[in-house]
Amino acid sequence: MRLTKGGKGTIERERSRAHFRLILKEGVFLSITHIERLGPAGHARGAAQGWSARWRRWRAAGTANFETLRIALDALRAHKLRSLLTLIGVILAVTTLVAVMSVVAGLDSYVAERVGNLGANVLVVNRFGIITSFDDFVKAQKRPPVTYEEFGYLRENMRTIIQVAAVENSQSDVRSGNELLEDATIMGVTPNYTEVRKVDVASGRFLTAVDESHRAPVCFIGEDVRRKFFPTVDPIGKIIRAGSHSYQVVGVAAAIGSVFGQSQDNFLLIPLGTFRKEWHVPRQSLGLFVQAQTAETMQATEDEARMLMRALRHLEWNAPDSFGIVGSASITQLWNSLTGSLANLAVGLTAVFLVVGGVVIMNIMLASVTERTREIGLRRSLGARRKHIVMQFLAESAILATVGGLLGIALSLAVCAMARSATDIPIRTPMSAVVLSLVLSSGVGLFFGIYPATRAARLDPIEALRAEG
Repeated sequence: MRLTKGGKGTIERERSRAHFRLILKEGVFLSITHIERLGPAGHARGAAQGWSARWRRWRAAGTANFETLRIALDALRAHKLRSLLTLIGVILAVTTLVAVMSVVAGLDSYVAERVGNLGANVLVVNRFGIITSFDDFVKAQKRPPVTYEEFGYLRENMRTIIQVAAVENSQSDVRSGNELLEDATIMGVTPNYTEVRKVDVASGRFLTAVDESHRAPVCFIGEDVRRKFFPTVDPIGKIIRAGSHSYQVVGVAAAIGSVFGQSQDNFLLIPLGTFRKEWHVPRQSLGLFVQAQTAETMQATEDEARMLMRALRHLEWNAPDSFGIVGSASITQLWNSLTGSLANLAVGLTAVFLVVGGVVIMNIMLASVTERTREIGLRRSLGARRKHIVMQFLAESAILATVGGLLGIALSLAVCAMARSATDIPIRTPMSAVVLSLVLSSGVGLFFGIYPATRAARLDPIEALRAEG
């Protein structure tokens, strides 16, 4: 019940549990409104009405957004060639980013696998170490070779190790019957070589301490040698000639594979004593594989090996090492520096392509606003708000850039597939590269679409309707 100012009559209670609201303005009586107290049923009814109102608002907003998206897609479909040419910058950016990330990810896993083959607790002592420049290579040539006596000294005096293995190698053609295998690696190794290098025996046996002490003319061959000389027969006991020497096969190694297209199975392993008697030349250096007790003691083992080698060579305290020490951490650090440079280059190229693509998208969207001024005015006159116009043009630019991102991903995957089939480069496309590329391309579309969208939303509806269609 409502009584207004100047009205006549009295206030009557319709219910005994009623409330009244007295409305005053500047001390003057305006009205009195009857308010019914809500019971439980009334609360439920009010809640239901509230959810119904919210659902209607959500449905209206969803319908408006869907219509806005449909209009944006229709506009892009109406200018297919222009849209495709607009996307060249984004396509190049995404292709570059995904391709480089695929190569880096593939090489990372490949190098990690090869470093894992070295062993987490194994380091190498040799003449050169890791050489990263031509000047370092020239200086390393003046270093003395790692000798058999130094190998024996480290093996007997190091306290933080499990064992030390030695290897010395050369290159030679090998023969069996009328078959010839060129440029096989002839390696003289100690009997514990397989324990530190993780070489698996496929058949037969590995070289023993008896073979080493007797300098026996026996060999342990790789899978390439077996496949070349003995594809259908058991190679154990057969004779292989290397240079002017003959060796009896006592075992075959399991296949290792290749590194960047270079086979790792083209080798003959012979006892180190046999190698030193038949193949050793002056100033030829040994490679020592030092196995630490655990991965945690690697640094202590490296320090101990460095201290003993420097003492053996009587180096001054401030003189540089005349030998190299290489561990898994050194290889990983070198590789990370190389891939870091490659990643920085990819980021630079991607940034340039994205900026160029974004500027092109913004220019095309500004031209689209100019072309569709009358359409914008018509939509505004029919009830569309500024936010709907902004959403329409932002959706167009975002969809445009996202489509460019998808095309770039498809192109990069095709390039990576062709590279894998045509080369030995290990390539693996991570999901993070795909997601990052889509996020960046969509973000570029949204960022460079803000100005055209706001400009379209600020058009005066009346002036826009006067524009020539």
